[in-house]
Amino acid sequence: MRKSLIGFGVAGVAAVALLAGCGGGGDMAGMQHSSTTAPPSATGQQDGHNEQDVKFAQDMIGHHQQALDMAAMVPAKSTNPKVTDLGKRIAAAQDPEIKKMNEWLTKWGAATATSMPGMDHGSGHGSMPGMMTAEEMAKLNGATGAEFDRMWLDMMIKHHQGAVEMAKTQQEKGSNADAKKLAQDITTAQQAEITEMQSLLKSS
Repeated sequence: MRKSLIGFGVAGVAAVALLAGCGGGGDMAGMQHSSTTAPPSATGQQDGHNEQDVKFAQDMIGHHQQALDMAAMVPAKSTNPKVTDLGKRIAAAQDPEIKKMNEWLTKWGAATATSMPGMDHGSGHGSMPGMMTAEEMAKLNGATGAEFDRMWLDMMIKHHQGAVEMAKTQQEKGSNADAKKLAQDITTAQQAEITEMQSLLKSS
């Protein structure tokens, strides 16, 4: 009888040990599962945006559109081949950027250039740095030859300086990686064009 009890006791201890082992294995499996859980998608983080990203895209679209209006005046009014060439390059760079920013706004569920009220870029946007007023645009449109070239260069320098200011704000306060990269690209390209235009003004 005593042997039976001892045997039962050993069997009971073995059973408890077995159950504990199973439970421990389950806990380890759970721990392993949690440790291998994938982190949030890097793409999802890049696609994130904040209010500054939306403001940057909406404002820069209007800013770029006025630059395109100014560039469109050049072929018929300029007498300087270098100014004509620069006008073409500005249009070629900024038109695709407008399309890109409109795509972002659509993706973000924000108002695009075609749906935003008051987006008449010819009327000027005093709240944005570097924008020309309607009166300044009319005066530019009325000039020709060397007078136009000087006026256009002077205005476009100010316009570019405003865009660089807006782009730097985006780099500081924006969240979306693509929008911040575009802001950096705008800063680099337009600062180079400012230097080019200042040189053209000095030689005119």
